[in-house]
Amino acid sequence: MPSNAQKRAIDAHRRRLAERGLGRFEVRGLEADKDLIRGIARRLAANDDAAGALRAELTRRIACGEPPRVGSVLAALRRSPLVGADLDLSREESPGRDAGL
Repeated sequence: MPSNAQKRAIDAHRRRLAERGLGRFEVRGLEADKDLIRGIARRLAANDDAAGALRAELTRRIACGEPPRVGSVLAALRRSPLVGADLDLSREESPGRDAGL
């Protein structure tokens, strides 16, 4: 458990970050990507022209990549080569078998 002095130091540090417009985030990812994610966060936190270009590129590739597809399963079924094949999918009804319990 951190001491009161440590808690005050952490709170002061986070308050200074917030004053600069920075926030803390916790993300989950692959261990191998840790340095990459930290590097991206560091570059974006600089908030300069390079950060703006990176932000725009990431937004274009990730956030706005593809609109959500509604009804894609139904659309795939309608594109099926079996559409209109008039298949008889009825089953013969049987009483089953005696389990002998």
